Amino acid sequence: MAAVTTRRSTGLLPTAVLLAGAIYCLFPVSWVLIAATKSPGELFTTPTMAFGTGFLSNVSDLLAYRDGVFWLWLVNTFVYAGGGSLLATVVAAVSGYALAKYRFPGRALIFNLLIGGILVPAVVLAIPQYLLFSKVGMADTYWAVLLPQILSPYSIYLARVYATAAIPDSLLEAGRIDGAGEWTLMSRVALPLMVPGMVTIFLFQFVAIWNNFLLPFIMLGDDGKFPLTVGLYTLLAAGANQPALYNLILTGALLSIIPLIALFLTMQRYWRTDLSSGAVK
Repeated sequence: MAAVTTRRSTGLLPTAVLLAGAIYCLFPVSWVLIAATKSPGELFTTPTMAFGTGFLSNVSDLLAYRDGVFWLWLVNTFVYAGGGSLLATVVAAVSGYALAKYRFPGRALIFNLLIGGILVPAVVLAIPQYLLFSKVGMADTYWAVLLPQILSPYSIYLARVYATAAIPDSLLEAGRIDGAGEWTLMSRVALPLMVPGMVTIFLFQFVAIWNNFLLPFIMLGDDGKFPLTVGLYTLLAAGANQPALYNLILTGALLSIIPLIALFLTMQRYWRTDLSSGAVK
């Protein structure tokens, strides 16, 4: 009985730490949710965690702001996040598979360079990337935001680790004995086995690009190409002179996280614990 009591008391501390961490992470989201329901008059006069009555009018004002520029920012964000994460997932899956299953000169060097690339902060690369794109005349274009996102060292690293664990060498050898070419092995054997890992990479990249602020902020000058992060920042800057815009900023921040929640709820079913549930069947 004493041992059971000791185990229970020992487990209370990790549970309390996790609960505190969850509250710490969820409190800002809860505050944004509540603040987005308040009218301009209620935002600074009502208690912090008290719901307001102006959510629908805030949404209507946000969607009508500057002839619906919020919709344009939302579409741009989907283009950057959807296109960039899809291309990054394909590049990472093919590269990770090649690094995991093929032996060629320079393989270890390439992998070490990838590991080194993970350690380089994105903020260090932003200015050099802008100078390169400006030199070739691609600054202030959609490609200036899309192309730097396609090659992700961390995603390639994840794909390589997953391919090593999920794709048995014996399965590839059996395919080669049956006469399958390398392209067939990759497209019909390897990639189906890597689907859970590819979904993880896609989600990581989608969230990273969706929340990216610095790169589009540096690359883009036309607000018609802004994603939500930069667009809402321009609202925040304008809010210093127009306090009524703060309600639009909070409402826009709330609406911007809804697609991320929907994406996770939609794609979580593709995560499988069985590594060989894809092509073996």
